[in-house]
Amino acid sequence: MHAHSIEHYRPDHDFLADSRVAERGTRHVVALTAVMMLVEIVGGVVLGSMALLADGWHMATHVAAFGITLYAYRYARRHADDPRFSFGTGKVATLGGFASAVALATVALVMAVESIMRLFEPRAIRFDEAIVVAVVGLVVNLVCGVLLHRAQDHDGHAHDHNLRAAYVHVLADALTSVLAIAALVAAKLGGWAALDALAGLVGAALILRWAHGLAASSGHTLLDGSADPGICRAVVDAIEADADNRVADVHVWRVGQGCYSAEIALVTHRPRPPDHYKSLLRDIPDLAHVLVEVNPCVGTPCA
Repeated sequence: MHAHSIEHYRPDHDFLADSRVAERGTRHVVALTAVMMLVEIVGGVVLGSMALLADGWHMATHVAAFGITLYAYRYARRHADDPRFSFGTGKVATLGGFASAVALATVALVMAVESIMRLFEPRAIRFDEAIVVAVVGLVVNLVCGVLLHRAQDHDGHAHDHNLRAAYVHVLADALTSVLAIAALVAAKLGGWAALDALAGLVGAALILRWAHGLAASSGHTLLDGSADPGICRAVVDAIEADADNRVADVHVWRVGQGCYSAEIALVTHRPRPPDHYKSLLRDIPDLAHVLVEVNPCVGTPCA
């Protein structure tokens, strides 16, 4: 067999080949978030606003999470052809998403503790300046959200757990900015300083809920959880619609953003080359890696 015929049967394991748009968008978000983080932390210290300071430190953890995101993209791209990764590096982005979910949960717990402490230890706040800084922070978060949303919409990146994690981080930042603004305005106009702490507790609860959802979805992929039952059913139906094929075993799981791997064992009285059965699956989208085991059946044909 010639070398070029071997290459014909060697699948492509680069499931993050089109991640550059997402990586570029994330890099811009890191720069904007880092600048705003410094402004809010300095502003919180100078203006005496615990809500503003907490939001700044919240942004600091997100800058670290975005760093994980960028590292995941670069690592996956550089090691796409590394034979040590059986199914490529598509799950590196998912691992980055899971790590970010853990960071989100940590942020939520820290926010809850700080909010409870502010209930018992209220501090004087320079409201006008603090509100202006918080509004600027909200605008920066909205701009970052637009950048990441565009990257998600680019060629199927909606399935990218790493990019989704960055997007959730930005949404969490925007939420805390809104809560900080609302709490500062209410405390200034009504003298209700406790609202600042209560808003922090509400924000922590919502962020913890988002972190749980992200950890659950990315963890399912990392543990090679089964794909949507509809995809498995479509694979079985496509194979068994041909001749007297019967699928004895099938496994379909995600190996990258919007990419699935499938292993199929079938029994038939009329064995054909594996490529024949793979061609039966050509109308099922996102099947990037398919292995077929063909077992001849003895006895009376099934069909």
